[in-house]
Amino acid sequence: MDIRIGITNSPREISLESSQSAADVEGVVTSALTSEAKFFKLVDQKGNVYVVPLATFGYLEIGSEESRRVGFVS
Repeated sequence: MDIRIGITNSPREISLESSQSAADVEGVVTSALTSEAKFFKLVDQKGNVYVVPLATFGYLEIGSEESRRVGFVS
């Protein structure tokens, strides 16, 4: 699934593909926002860890869990 994270005062966004479900990703971010946490962590399909500080967190966009088709569709 495609995930995009917007950072305040930055024209670029963090983009990653994760094997976690949409509910898992949403749960991680929601629990971090409602607690006293300073950051949240997400892991992509390759095992890279992304640590996002909540002080600069702008938005979270969770794409569909459906894989993209490549090539021509008839």
